Amino acid sequence: MTLKKLETSNNYQNREKKELKKPVKILLVIIGTILVLLSILGIFLPVLPTTPFLLLAAALYARSSKRFYNWLTSNRILGKYIKDYREGKGIPLKVKITAISILWITISYSAIFAIDILWVRMLLPIIAIGATIYIALKKPKVKNNADISK
Repeated sequence: MTLKKLETSNNYQNREKKELKKPVKILLVIIGTILVLLSILGIFLPVLPTTPFLLLAAALYARSSKRFYNWLTSNRILGKYIKDYREGKGIPLKVKITAISILWITISYSAIFAIDILWVRMLLPIIAIGATIYIALKKPKVKNNADISK
C-alpha cells in the first residue's frame, strides 16, 4: 500500500471514529430533552405531534448520550411510539382522523385570519395537502394491531 493510500485510509477511519465535543453533546441532549417534553405535551394536545418529536429526540440522543437513548427507547410509554414507528405498525385510524382534521382547521385559520402574505397563504394549502397525503398513506392500525387491509 502506498503512503498516499495509507494516509487517505487513516483519514477516513479517523472521521468515522471522530467523537462529538462535549459542548455539542450537551446541546444535543438539551434539544433532545426539549423535544421529549414537547412530545409529552403532544400526547395530551392534539395540535402537537408526538412521534416526530420522539424520533428526532431519539436521533439526537443516539448521537450524544447512550444513557438517554436507552432510557427513551425502553421507556414504557414513550418507547412504544418509537417501537411502533420502527416496526411499521402504522397510525391508529382515530389518530389519523384527528390529525388531519386539526391540520386543516389550523391551516385554514392561519391562511384566512393570521397570514397577510399572499404567497404564504397559497403555500399553506399545498403543505396541508402533502401532510394529508403522508398521513393518509401511512398504514392504519386497529386496536388488536391487525392491519386493516388484510
